[in-house]
Parts: sequence; C-alpha cells; structure tokens
Amino acid sequence: MLRRVIWLLLALPAAAILVTLAIANRHAVRLVLDPFRPETPVLSLQLPFYAWLFIALIGGVVLGGVATWMTQSKWRRTARSRALESMRWQAEADRLARERDRNVSASKAVALAGR
Repeated sequence: MLRRVIWLLLALPAAAILVTLAIANRHAVRLVLDPFRPETPVLSLQLPFYAWLFIALIGGVVLGGVATWMTQSKWRRTARSRALESMRWQAEADRLARERDRNVSASKAVALAGR
C-alpha cells in the first residue's frame, strides 16, 4: 500500500511535467541525416520536439538498463553456480538421510528378530 502511494506521489508530478513539455513543444523539428547537403537532405525525419525528448528519455533508460545488466553479469553467474552447488548439497543430504533411515530400520529389524 505504501509503495503504491509513493509511486503515485512520484508518477503524477512526472506525468504532469511530461504533458506540459509535450504541449509547450509541439512545433516540428527536422533531424537531417545528410551532412553533405543540409539544405536539401536525402535523409531527414520531421517530428514534434516532444517526440524527440521522449525518444531521448526512452533511449537513456534502455541504455542504462543494458549497462546495468552487463555490469551485473558476474553476480548472476555467481548466483547461478551457488544455486547449482546448493542443489547438489541438498541432494547429498537427502541421500544420506535416506541411508541413515534405512540403516536404522534395518538395525531395528535385526534387534526385533533376535529377541
């Protein structure tokens, strides 16, 4: 519940700022991808300025996520190997417990038969 309230307290002002930026920056801006003839470009893209802002924002989030994911690969690898190791130890403990139970039941059967 508290997490949702905090999220709303952060998301609503951010949304208001983004909508305000979009309204204030509606004019078209052309991105020219032809450096040799900028007056008559072969490749150009014309979008509202707020679209370029959103593209830059989304690109930054994606690049940051990829960079974080790549730097954490060492920790994911360590966690994976330790999970496999713990599964092996758990299987070994289960096997030893089964052996112990079998030996205990066998010794009880021998003791009962000897009476």
